[in-house]
Amino acid sequence: MGFRARAEPAVWTERMLTALEQGVKGGVWFSLIDKVYAPANLAAATAKVVSNRGAAGVDHVTVEQFNTHAAEELRKLGGQLRQGTYQPQAIRRVYIPKPGSTEKRPLGIPTVRDRVVQAAVVHVLQPIFERDFAPTSFGFRPRRGAQQALARVEELLAAGYRYVVDADLKSYFDSIPHGRLLERLRVKVADGRVLGLVESFLKAGILEDLREWTPVAGAPQGAVLSPLLSNIYLDPLDQHMAASGLAMVRYADDFVILCRTRAEADRALGLVQAWVEANGLTLHPDKTRIVDTQAESFDFLGYRFDRDKRLVRPKSLAKLKEAVRGKTKRTDGRSLACIIADLNRTLVGWFGYFRRCWERVFSRLDGWIRRRLRSLLRKRQGRQGMSRHGADEVRWPNAYFADQGLFSLKMAHGRFVNPL
Repeated sequence: MGFRARAEPAVWTERMLTALEQGVKGGVWFSLIDKVYAPANLAAATAKVVSNRGAAGVDHVTVEQFNTHAAEELRKLGGQLRQGTYQPQAIRRVYIPKPGSTEKRPLGIPTVRDRVVQAAVVHVLQPIFERDFAPTSFGFRPRRGAQQALARVEELLAAGYRYVVDADLKSYFDSIPHGRLLERLRVKVADGRVLGLVESFLKAGILEDLREWTPVAGAPQGAVLSPLLSNIYLDPLDQHMAASGLAMVRYADDFVILCRTRAEADRALGLVQAWVEANGLTLHPDKTRIVDTQAESFDFLGYRFDRDKRLVRPKSLAKLKEAVRGKTKRTDGRSLACIIADLNRTLVGWFGYFRRCWERVFSRLDGWIRRRLRSLLRKRQGRQGMSRHGADEVRWPNAYFADQGLFSLKMAHGRFVNPL
């Protein structure tokens, strides 16, 4: 079962899992704080934080530095959590670019010690809520992910769901109401110290440049605890749509509702608008719409669904091309073998996500990548200009790059759709 798949063995014993399956008295869990500060849980949390790496927080302590003194750090953290004296430090806010856009996305970076405590809290809370999460959500859940969400959308489209409510929650992670979120936690958790710990993370100061302020809403993207909290807050929406007979597919704050008729889509949009408003959130007025898939395309999780084709969303394609350009500069002094090995790491990962796309997407990208490499080889021979069709293709045919080990997106797609 889902909650068993994510249950951390350092916390969830077989006896606790059995109680979870059978249901605890009143459906509410008490006395959980001791599970948070248990040495085995803090050690497991540290291992996950270290494996995820990440930047230092406001205290400038790196993951490597923390891990070097982990035994002493965890002894201190365990004592503070046990005594109730632990307080999170401020969250360092940075902005990262959105691919293909001039906008930037805010990212919150807690200190490493706070990431460890948050991971320990997630280990305790995740199975309790995962047990009852709706099957229509796919983000940050065990044995679920973007590929399963995309497969579900394809299944519904193939079944004749022609209209899509393409909804966009405006600044969702920055606008989750703290009070309502804590109320949803209290439905299943009655340990006041754990609830207070979660609240302290929500109200931790935000440090941006030299300015610090206390947030009144939101769960910062980048915090270990935020994905779970975001799912807890939106689960009632998942349940509401399912109870209304509507086919919603949600990944974190990104969701679509697929409908058979325009009237059903209008009803779905009305229900979403009412729920969002009642729960202190906002739909983006310019990005929320109803799409007739026989006449228009819509984007979801990096893909563009265009009638019977699955394309790459332009922003996602721009991000890949930017990465490829950075690895295939004509002034790059590395050997061709090194460049191709570096390039392959990017291409293999990218294909793993976008393998559901239309075949021509891959053949066109393969051709573009080879032209980049031919231009690089031209430069090394003292030839001017970029590679074009003609002599360069004779000099360095496609087979040449295959012999050099260049990953072919088209061939990988062929193996994906026609596995042996």
